[in-house]
This record gives sequence, structure tokens and C-alpha cells, in this order.
Amino acid sequence: MEMTATGSQPNGELMALRHRMRHSAAHVMADAVIQLFPEAQIGIGPSTDEGFYYDFQVSRPFTPEDLESIQSLMMEAIAHDQPFQKDVISREQANDMFREQQFKLEIIHDIPEYEELSTYTHGRFVDLCQGPHVESTGKIAAVKLLNVAGAYWRGDEKRPMLQRIYGTAFESQDALDQFLHMLEEAEKRDHRRLGKQLDLFGIHEDIGPGLITWHPKGGRIRSIVQAYWQELHDEHNYDVVYSPHVGKARLWETSGHLDFYRDSMFSPNDVDGNEYYLKPMNCPFHIMIYRSALRSYRELPIRYAELGTVYRYERSGVLHGLMRVRGFTQDDAHIFCLPEQVEDEVLGVLDMTFELLSTFGFSDYSISLSTKPEKHVGNEEMWQHATDSLARALARRSLQYGIDEGGGAFYGPKIDIKIKDALGREWQCTTVQFDFNLPDRFDLAFQGADGGQHRPYMVHRAIMGSVERFVGVLLEHYGGAFPLWLSPVQAQVIPIADRHLEYASKVKARLRGSHIRGEVDSRNERMNQIEKVPYMLVVGDSEMGSDTASVRLRTGENLGPVGIDTLIERMNDEIIRKA
Repeated sequence: MEMTATGSQPNGELMALRHRMRHSAAHVMADAVIQLFPEAQIGIGPSTDEGFYYDFQVSRPFTPEDLESIQSLMMEAIAHDQPFQKDVISREQANDMFREQQFKLEIIHDIPEYEELSTYTHGRFVDLCQGPHVESTGKIAAVKLLNVAGAYWRGDEKRPMLQRIYGTAFESQDALDQFLHMLEEAEKRDHRRLGKQLDLFGIHEDIGPGLITWHPKGGRIRSIVQAYWQELHDEHNYDVVYSPHVGKARLWETSGHLDFYRDSMFSPNDVDGNEYYLKPMNCPFHIMIYRSALRSYRELPIRYAELGTVYRYERSGVLHGLMRVRGFTQDDAHIFCLPEQVEDEVLGVLDMTFELLSTFGFSDYSISLSTKPEKHVGNEEMWQHATDSLARALARRSLQYGIDEGGGAFYGPKIDIKIKDALGREWQCTTVQFDFNLPDRFDLAFQGADGGQHRPYMVHRAIMGSVERFVGVLLEHYGGAFPLWLSPVQAQVIPIADRHLEYASKVKARLRGSHIRGEVDSRNERMNQIEKVPYMLVVGDSEMGSDTASVRLRTGENLGPVGIDTLIERMNDEIIRKA
């Protein structure tokens, strides 16, 4: 399958219009809420990539009827085409204007003295805001309120729980209708719903939020994904390594994680007088493996890969099924190489990426190259060499990409690849990052041809991101109907009556003997396709007498009676091709 970098992503001008329109719609919504709930305390109301939201504290939960009333008032304001007016105000004016709004007063207090304060007004509603907005409410072409959810003030679990109303706005009713249709499809494909329906994974309160248990069928999918990952890395000459789940505090101090990521690390335990932390990343362990021996330029590049389970503290409010968890298995690799090897190594990573993504059914993606941020480590020459190497690697594959100026990590430039699923949604999976920081922190070296000690270049690389998230994306991409090679159950043998159970069991045994994951459906409610099995093999008197099965595909296609050996050959060919 050929990978393409094309897509239907809105252009910059349209995205800017949507941003202004959605920001304006949030103000119109807040105005409507204040009219219906005069005692409401209002928080913040930004635009997002898919719409807008506003946070409120009111005396009772919002109801669906409330949303209808709010939307009705919004439509009135839009019909009146009220202009948005910006005013620059003093801090004293701001405090007086919002003296009854506790959250606004907190925001005002936290804004630095040197920053300008401004408000936007439409009709009688005034909000503290920097903008931008559309010229008037009438410019909000199509708007829809979607749902209500809880949200802690400023994302802090120790602060008040507010109600967040979500909505969206578009430049036309057609664009809005397309988006709402996409939302309906996304709801059907929600991996949390499908995961429960197909019995793939669970999140149990007694274990803890954000910690995944893989049930047998989900474990089967994960094993298939990981087996392919292993096969791919063997083909591309990576050495697979394994590292502990914990490490001494001293290790994380050297790496800098305690300085930069302490709040995202789980609290330490004291063991033999030393503090140990659950690992949030695999990098320091791979570095210690590199440091375990004297290295020569002749050994480089060295490529270490690991499916390493890491643990990061995420606030409970942002946890989301498999997509945002506290314990996950990172598809991780680190490459130690010479400066002149960098470009070829990046090219190798890109080739691996496209091979893996196309195998799993992703053919549409976008690429960005992130450059040096204002705060960074490493000298100008290193940054230029690394950035040029990334750019040349992309050019050698004729790949189109955007530039994210200043968007690199403080320790080096990077390439990010976002895949698009069946609904056109983007998911960040692949990243290739240079690192000038850790080689210095750990004093990494190799002996050069001149006999001297030199610093290697280090490349961080993840293709899938995490196994959990990647399986979640796959689940939504396919809507649970996995291709044959990925399906936890590839064939379901369905006996018409109990007297056909013995023959069905023999067919299952022959499938299993040929490495096909077959099961017998002996339930009373047979022929139920809730499990989205690709092949259904119906067996009765006729099939028993002819060593066949009547084959029906998940797509609805009926192949009629097929010999068992012929069927096995067909299925194995499809599995091998990963069709």
C-alpha cells in the first residue's frame, strides 16, 4: 500500500475563521447562561480544534432542556447581529467590573502587571478576554451545543468542580451537519464502548484508574501487534532490550526527569535507604546499557528498542480509556550514532514508520518538522546539523511537511507524524527526536578513528507511541471489525443443531492446527455477529457429509459450501498478506 501525505484538512485561513467564530460563540453561550442563571459564576471559554466550551458554577446541574433554552437564546443573539467591541481597561476597572465573579477575579490577579487587560462586549454581556472575535454575532453561521461534563477549575482536583458546556460552530450548516455526522460515527466507534462490547480490556476501580487489564481477546490483539513489532525491528537491525520498572532517584536526577517531570512521576519508595521511582520513560536505562562497555566508532550506529512499560501520574479528569492512562507500554527506541550517520538513521526510521502504518491500514497522514525553541541546550552548529539532517531525510522520500517554528524539544529538533483514521481524525503516533541533552548529562562517549573520545548523537524514536493508545486507535479506525490477521477470533463455527456440535469441534481443531483462531458458537442465540468475526462457518447435515462449511463473511457475502482444506488455504493466504 502506498502512503500519501494528502488530506482534507482545512487551510490556515479557514481554521483562523473557525477559531474566531467559536470563541465568539462561547461568549454568546455564556451570555445566554447568565440570562437563565443570573447567579452563575463563569470560568473560561476558549475555542478548541473541534468547537468551544465554557465552564460554569451554578446551583444545580444543567439538563438537556437547559441546553435547548441556552441554544434558543444564542440563536436570538445571532439573529440580532450584535457587534463585538473590544475595550482596554485598567486593573482597577477590571476588579470593579467583575467584583461578583470569583473566577474572573482570580484570573485578573494572576495576569502579570505589565500585560494589557481587555474586555469584549456584545449586547449587555461583557467578558474579560484578549480575543480575537468575529465582527458581530451574525457572523456565527452555524452553531450547536453538544453536551455537558464536569471539569475542575483550572484542572486542579482540589479546586471546585464546574460544569462545562461543549458546543461547536462552523462557517456553514453543511459543514456543521458533516461534523455532527462524524460525531455520530465516532460514538459508534468509541473504543471504550467497543472494548466492553467485544470484551477486550477493562479498567477496574479496585486496581486503580488509568491502569489497564487486558482480557483474553484484547490480549490476543496486543500479542499480534507486538509480534509484528518484534519482526519489523529484527528486519531493521535493532537490538531488543529490557529494563526494570523502577530506578533510583539518582538516575532520574542525572537524566533531569526529577527537575522537569517530578509532578508526573509517582511518589518514591524507600528501599535500603535509597529512593526508587517508577519509571516515566525508558531513555536512562538504554543509556546505561550503552555505558556498560567502551564503545568504538566501528560499533555505531547502535539501536536499542524496547516495549517498555512506564508509569506517569495523569490527573483523573484527563484519563480516557486506552488513549490516556497512567501505566502504558511505550514503543521506544534509542539510536546512538555518528553525526554523519544521522540522516540515514532518520531515513531508516521513516521507512519503518510507513511500513508499519500501512500494514495496520493507515495510508493518510501529515508531517511536521519542529525547530529550535527559544530555550534550548546544544550549540547552533549541532542544531543546524540535526535540523538539516531531518529535512534532508524527508526530502529524500519526497515527503511534504510543515514547519513548526520553535516547536522542537529543548534538547533537539523533531519530526512528528499524525495518522488519519477512517473518520479523518488525526492521531499523534510517530515521533523522531534528536537529543543533545542526555548524552552530555550521562557523559556518553565513543572512541573515534583518531583514538580520541567523542560524544555520540542520540535519537529518540517511537512509531506507535504506546501499545495501549495504538490499539485504541485501531479499534476506532476499524470500528471493532479488525482485518483477518488482527482479529482475536478469525472464524466462528456455528452448528445448526446440537447433533452437529461434534463436527463443529473437529472443524475448529483443524483450523487451530493450521494456526487459525477458530471458535465454536454453541450458544442458543447463534449467528449473533456482535463480536464482528470475519468468517462464519455454518455446519449442518449437508456439511457433515461433504467435509465442508457454508461460509458467510462479516461483510454479508455468502460464499456457499466450501471445503475445509480450501477454506484454510484461503484464510492463511489472507493472513499472510495481512490483507
